[in-house]
Amino acid sequence: MSQNPPNLRPDLAPHPRFDEARREGQPTIGMVSLGCPKALVDSERILTRLRAEGYAISPDYTGADAVIVNTCGFLDTAKAESLEAIGEALTENGKVIVTGCLGAEPEFITGVHPKVLAVTGPQQYEQVLDAVHGAVPPAPDPFIDLLPATGVKLTPRHYSYLKISEGCNHACKFCIIPDMRGKLVSRPAHAVLREAEKLLEAGVRELLVISQDTSAYGLDRKHDLSPWKGGEVRAHITDLAREMGRMAREAEAWVRLHYVYPYPHVRDLIPVMAETGAGGGVLPYLDIPFQHAHPDVLKRMARPAASAKTLDEIAAWRAACPEIVLRSTFIVGYPGETEAEFQYLLDWMDEAQLDRVGCFQYENVNGARSNALPDHVPAEVKQDRWERFMEKAQTISEAKLAAKVGSLQQVIVDEVDAEGATCRTRADAPEIDGNLFIDEDFEGLQPGDMLTVEVEDASEYDLWGRRI
Repeated sequence: MSQNPPNLRPDLAPHPRFDEARREGQPTIGMVSLGCPKALVDSERILTRLRAEGYAISPDYTGADAVIVNTCGFLDTAKAESLEAIGEALTENGKVIVTGCLGAEPEFITGVHPKVLAVTGPQQYEQVLDAVHGAVPPAPDPFIDLLPATGVKLTPRHYSYLKISEGCNHACKFCIIPDMRGKLVSRPAHAVLREAEKLLEAGVRELLVISQDTSAYGLDRKHDLSPWKGGEVRAHITDLAREMGRMAREAEAWVRLHYVYPYPHVRDLIPVMAETGAGGGVLPYLDIPFQHAHPDVLKRMARPAASAKTLDEIAAWRAACPEIVLRSTFIVGYPGETEAEFQYLLDWMDEAQLDRVGCFQYENVNGARSNALPDHVPAEVKQDRWERFMEKAQTISEAKLAAKVGSLQQVIVDEVDAEGATCRTRADAPEIDGNLFIDEDFEGLQPGDMLTVEVEDASEYDLWGRRI
């Protein structure tokens, strides 16, 4: 199974991302972007720099003078997918430059694909540009090559990822992100807000705020102050969210927060979310990577969380903002996980009643400290626990969605075809959550439109509705 949703890959996506005409003699670069949305933002930055230098961007291999493959290297399955994409690009095009997380292991890549032109690691933008210059020299025409105000985007025009920091200060035993991407480095608050402003001015209807640890934003800057709109704004996630929410309400757009650790100060975000009305703002949606619930498993993971306190926090969030939606991901089969610890997780799920849930079976990651833990769980036990966990999550999701039948929901349109419109409610992030489908009276709808629908039917993960 692909680790990266096909419609997040610019070479496979149905969205018309690159529709500009190529001038005669203009060098052209293709891009395959794998991995998480944070990597997608890195791809956008690379392509924006190249576009500014006069390169055209190709949506496929055959129309490109060279291809950049931005890889993922977190899990063995992701590494395999990256190697497969590199091989495909070599076969289809021949000139391939590799970057991204797997690029931190250049010998691993060149051992399988010795014909790649260059290998660079994550966030090494200058090295990528140097490699492109060597393979395909630039030929800019400053009178013709105009860069969009928002830069090059690989997402549909109506939503955009907004990265607020790089790296992570945690030392979770199963994760090597700090080794690949370094410690937390937060962007200045005014730089983040200026990018958000430009995206909203360009017509983006949903800002997806991402980082490795969104709630830690600004800790490395000691919450310094940045000049903004005649005043100052603190480098802190609450202050940042409040200001982005204000801009989004004015633009009638959404702000969605991802990768938020459940620190105590996260409760200060809830009143900001509660202010969000039909016109927009910071959505009452928290994407929190709980990973597990049993305190002993969390301790073995070296996770900064405690399950009992987390349940108290969830109750407090819901009391302050009853419409809040909680999404999370979990790992089953972590080394040493007993049947009792797994059952504790299932019981915790019954209490937490999370709205959206993903689950992964534990995999060893080269360089991760969890590899050396004793009592690794057999593959067949991991598979069994994954199936039981997903059955529990599906039951909860099905009940929650059934309760929405008859309700009115604000939705954003993602795609429209001959059969209907694919939309999302405020409870659904693109690519990872469910959809709401409209199969009647959808003529005239366009991606990015926002409208109110009445929910008429529900399944385990999706809704169906009609326009009001």
